[in-house]
Amino acid sequence: MHALLRDLLPGPVITDGAWGTQLQAQGLAAGECPDGWNLTQPARVETVARAYVEAGSQVILTNTFGANRLRLAAHGLGNQAAGINRAGAQISRRAAGSRARVFASIGPTGKMLALGETNEAELREVFAEQANALAAEGVDALLLETFSDLGEIRPALAAAKATGLPVVVSLVFDSGPARDRTMMGTTPEQAVAALVEAGADALGANCGRGIEGYIPICRRLRAATDRPLWIKPNAGLPEVVDGRAVYRTSPEQFAARVPDLIAAGATFVGGCCGSSPAFIAAMIRRLASGGRK
Repeated sequence: MHALLRDLLPGPVITDGAWGTQLQAQGLAAGECPDGWNLTQPARVETVARAYVEAGSQVILTNTFGANRLRLAAHGLGNQAAGINRAGAQISRRAAGSRARVFASIGPTGKMLALGETNEAELREVFAEQANALAAEGVDALLLETFSDLGEIRPALAAAKATGLPVVVSLVFDSGPARDRTMMGTTPEQAVAALVEAGADALGANCGRGIEGYIPICRRLRAATDRPLWIKPNAGLPEVVDGRAVYRTSPEQFAARVPDLIAAGATFVGGCCGSSPAFIAAMIRRLASGGRK
């Protein structure tokens, strides 16, 4: 096990919550590139990062989820990938100071291997560019999050591992009749086997469903591996109101199920879409009370 992860164990380690909705609260417009704000609105991005640190997050992410060249190209920013990633890492490290670790976020490209929209050679190059830029700014670890295709994960994981940093890989399990598979049909057990073989230091699940749905998924992941588990559920399922996603789960409702998630084997626990610093604070209060209501 990587030394950094060993230092954080046995856990639980409280991570952060959603970034997209928090950036929208700072003024990010619909359709605007959130990663581009690392260069144009760094103070607003830092406000989000600092809010999570103040709420008690022990690990915060970076505003770089979509900062790979292929995804940025849709906003005319493909040639600024390295600078956007470096700025994102600098912002979160500044906000974290000595109070939190920084795990840099790397998301999928949005291109489908199965449809021939990209290939493994291109993916290796694209993910290496992003991982190297983030590593150069001294982040503590790399997080590959919200992936669904093992074919895309493998070159991303190889590029991330080449930096020498610990790497966490998190998939979305929200498909199939039981909603226990990725969009590509991968089960938790299949994911564990593939990711352990490929060298993931920790693994888990995020997005796609609320905390109730991820408790059994976490239990299955823990039964298949002894590696640290990273779980970040949504604040329930969204409703679209006036063109925006609205999440109805409250911080207290979310926090009430966190002890169950930890009992299921989660090591790193936080929130994904719809969550906020208030969710992190509520989680910490619940755990401080010994899980009591």
